[in-house]
Amino acid sequence: MAATRKPAKKAAGQPSKGFTPEERAAMKERVKELKAEGQRADGEKDVLAKIAEMPESDRIMGERIHSIMKATAPDLVPRTWYGMPAYTKDGNVLCFFRSAQKFGTRYATFGFSDKAKLDDGNVWPTDFALKKLTRADEARIAALVKQAVS
Repeated sequence: MAATRKPAKKAAGQPSKGFTPEERAAMKERVKELKAEGQRADGEKDVLAKIAEMPESDRIMGERIHSIMKATAPDLVPRTWYGMPAYTKDGNVLCFFRSAQKFGTRYATFGFSDKAKLDDGNVWPTDFALKKLTRADEARIAALVKQAVS
């Protein structure tokens, strides 16, 4: 008979190599989203609810990004993705807004998935740090979104 292996125990004070509490919370939110997909068709309501939960500075940026998305790419479908506002094309997440609070970072981010058509040579950015949004920043995001959906 083969001996069964038991998982090694973590020594006291040793950092865990597993998921952080924030990562586990995001995964739980994703499971809820997957369960709700068949029951609910109002992704915009969910996105606006997530934005409303954010701290003021991120909420203001989230609302502006949502407005940019509606004006620039009205065909994208809003929905939540791992508890974040996201925008989809043909059922695939194209871009998303992540509050700084989500994973305890010092800035919010606006990011694109690999489905976005942003390819530019061998190296190009897919996530952008956001501290606040100026008119120029909003114009840049709109231009990136237009390129991503082209």
